[in-house]
Amino acid sequence: MTDTPSSTSSVASQRIADVLGDRILGGRLTPGTRIIQDEIAEELKSSRLPVREALRILEARGLVTLRANAGAWVSHMDLHDCELSYTIRERIEPLLLAESIPRLDDGAIESMAAIQREISQCTDVEQFLILDRKFHWTSYSGHQAPHLATMIERLWDTTQPYRRAFTRLGRGEAWIIDAEHDLLVESVRTRDIETATSILETHIRRTKVKLTQHPELFER
Repeated sequence: MTDTPSSTSSVASQRIADVLGDRILGGRLTPGTRIIQDEIAEELKSSRLPVREALRILEARGLVTLRANAGAWVSHMDLHDCELSYTIRERIEPLLLAESIPRLDDGAIESMAAIQREISQCTDVEQFLILDRKFHWTSYSGHQAPHLATMIERLWDTTQPYRRAFTRLGRGEAWIIDAEHDLLVESVRTRDIETATSILETHIRRTKVKLTQHPELFER
């Protein structure tokens, strides 16, 4: 008989998935770390079924890899995988921005500018990652392309550990990020879709190039 999670179990599974997802994206669980179901169940006061379902949720997000008879592991990328992910982002993320710009209201654009002012003063890597993500997703908030947004969000999530490691190495180039963000805000403000998407494409490509210069980030 196949286990079918009840609605209560589904709520518990999502709660556990949210906790583990936050730990992965926040860097507490690093790529290649084994996730032991019994330990998670004990810590979060749950049975094993919601934990198993939570791991399947995270597998669908690309954050966890499930191996038959070997358990669950935080997903790990090699250099080629990460480079390919950034190449995909470089090509499709400007489409989401182009979808969003005509419907962005002035409040969202002012929020982008305010977030960038915070970024320009930020010296903490974890806070920068939060603000940077908020900045870009505010620029996408006018979109009406949920499937595209879901695809891009997965790419953001699965590359997060490497973006964190890269940021720790490259904070000396923060002025470049500030300049690109400022240009992006102004092009969005003037509804210049062509310029905005070109800036975003360059922004993503530059990160990809920098990451490929540090293969040690992808060693386990």
